[in-house]
Amino acid sequence: MFHTIEFTKQLSVVLLVSLKQPLEQLFIHKGTRLNARIKPYVTETEDGFVEVADLFFEDGSTTSKVPFACFSFVEY
Repeated sequence: MFHTIEFTKQLSVVLLVSLKQPLEQLFIHKGTRLNARIKPYVTETEDGFVEVADLFFEDGSTTSKVPFACFSFVEY
């Protein structure tokens, strides 16, 4: 299921488009809305545990370990 999310912070992520292509750098501006499937989990950092998610976009590209603090769900 795809969810519409809005980024609440400017963010730079590494985007995997295809296993045959090199990784891409994607800059996401605050306020950008995208549709994505979300795989949430918790990871440990130097500052403690952080809730993050892998995002699977409609075009087939993916990014991982995006902190939940950087996006919110858009309700219609």
